[in-house]
Amino acid sequence: MRTAIISHPFCRKHKMIDEHPECPERLDAIADRLLASGLDIAIQQKQAPKASREHYLLAHDEALVALVENTIPEQGLTSLDGDTWLCPDSLLAIERAVGAGVLAVDEILADNLDAAFCSVRPPGHHANRTTSAGFCVFNNLAIAVKYAQSKGIRRIAIVDFDVHHGNGTQDIFIDDENVLFCSLFQYPFYPNTAIENNDTLINSPLPIASDGDDLKALYKQQWQPKLTEFKPELLFISAGFDAHLEDDMASLKFVEDDYRWLTEQLAILSKELGCKGIISYLEGGYALSALGRSAIAHVKALVDNE
Repeated sequence: MRTAIISHPFCRKHKMIDEHPECPERLDAIADRLLASGLDIAIQQKQAPKASREHYLLAHDEALVALVENTIPEQGLTSLDGDTWLCPDSLLAIERAVGAGVLAVDEILADNLDAAFCSVRPPGHHANRTTSAGFCVFNNLAIAVKYAQSKGIRRIAIVDFDVHHGNGTQDIFIDDENVLFCSLFQYPFYPNTAIENNDTLINSPLPIASDGDDLKALYKQQWQPKLTEFKPELLFISAGFDAHLEDDMASLKFVEDDYRWLTEQLAILSKELGCKGIISYLEGGYALSALGRSAIAHVKALVDNE
């Protein structure tokens, strides 16, 4: 696949309290592993453009956008929700985190790319239309989905394999029959969403200590049949790597080969279904070595899919 990593140095400018797991070093871990793997010569690397306020409003209420803008401090930190802080440069990072998905949509619809991995922060999948939460300010992926819809894409599938449920994304699209949302997550666990399913909502809770075998069974039994039936035109991935065995944020037992396998399956299926492309967004993943290895295994699976 013609694949790009989309990022921007400004995504490192967003800082929270000392020792916060959602830190700038996460992007460094991915960039370092990319160089060490030699994969950098096989992919395009693009800088995320600056998103506009109008982009945020595709998925969020004016009140939330104004709250974030007005909460940016002149110095120090301010809290949005007890888990999520803003610093004076946070908006510089947010603009590029959102802009990465906008660029990915444009490049795929122009037939310049088959896949893109948005290596950006802050993450997004806990932010709903009205609220920032769980390290997330705006829902980057949801904005990109809404942007793709504005460009005429009708049927879109979202796969979320972060260890935490993508509650914000679910809330934004729960009434949209043209968006299929599939989310796996450790359960019970933050954000403790009530589990529900319908024709376009596939929630797949996993108990503590679930591993790659459980992931494969889940995909084959729950996600693959639904994705095949739905036949999306675009596939989005909320790529959280915090279900990794080495990540003490949670208690699942995935390893990088599991992320490679799942990505391969999604890439193969997207081609079989005639998808225009795949847009993947970094969400969680806090054990830096495991994050770097897993993210590059994910990207390499996109690149290697013929």
